Amino acid sequence: MNKLRRRTVLAMAWLLAAAAPAVHAEPTAAGSPPWRQLFNGEDLDGWLVKLSHHELGDNYRDTFRVEGGLIKVRYDRYDEGDFGGRFGHLFYDEPFENYRLAVEYRFVGEPLFRSAPDYARLNSGVMLHAQSPRKILKDQDWPISVELQFLAGLGDGEPRATGNVCTPGTHVWYEGQRDKRHILPSTGPTFAPSDWVRCEALVVGNHFTHFVNGEKALEYERPEIGGGVVAHYAPEEFVAGRPITSGYLALQAEGAEIDFRKVEIQVLPGD
Repeated sequence: MNKLRRRTVLAMAWLLAAAAPAVHAEPTAAGSPPWRQLFNGEDLDGWLVKLSHHELGDNYRDTFRVEGGLIKVRYDRYDEGDFGGRFGHLFYDEPFENYRLAVEYRFVGEPLFRSAPDYARLNSGVMLHAQSPRKILKDQDWPISVELQFLAGLGDGEPRATGNVCTPGTHVWYEGQRDKRHILPSTGPTFAPSDWVRCEALVVGNHFTHFVNGEKALEYERPEIGGGVVAHYAPEEFVAGRPITSGYLALQAEGAEIDFRKVEIQVLPGD
């Protein structure tokens, strides 16, 4: 068994050993790394805000805020028609390479801020292996990254699975070949907007696995820079074909109001 495969199998074993009811705090399985809480429940200490068309750290009209022990994305202090392409990302100010990340979220309020694009309706996510927030230009829309996408049902009876992968400025390999689709669908369920959902990403070497409430929903590998969707980036940041082997985590704000009650990580060994 080669080294990467051995690491993947070991990490999968840890994940299965630690499996527990989806939206509650999980005990650490014997021999597995401890959970580290990235959100302290009180403030945004350790996090950096980057909104498109704003400088790093400019949290326009408190788009990201902490209230009642939750990280909240809100647009109630915006003026009507004020969205203006202010796609936002809340970065944890530390890069990671091999890890198991868990985010618990629910959508709240109106499904879409009035002047946000319609595709952002009940749509959010967490960016994985993202570029450094300090290297994102003022007008750049999304970080070069892969996104674990969060969706909720639109109330029309149609399935709308959560746990997809989106690829702003990237490609991934899926089922043995480079896949240039911007969205690769997961097998995750459809949730009501008010449901609390736990999504996890297991990242070992260049292999990514998404889980929704403890059930595997998608696997892919070998993220690399490429494709479109992202715009207004520094040219030196976009080197087509360059493998992405580590990066930052970022919670998304692209027009839907959402709560995050837990962001936790197990840092996995490199070998």
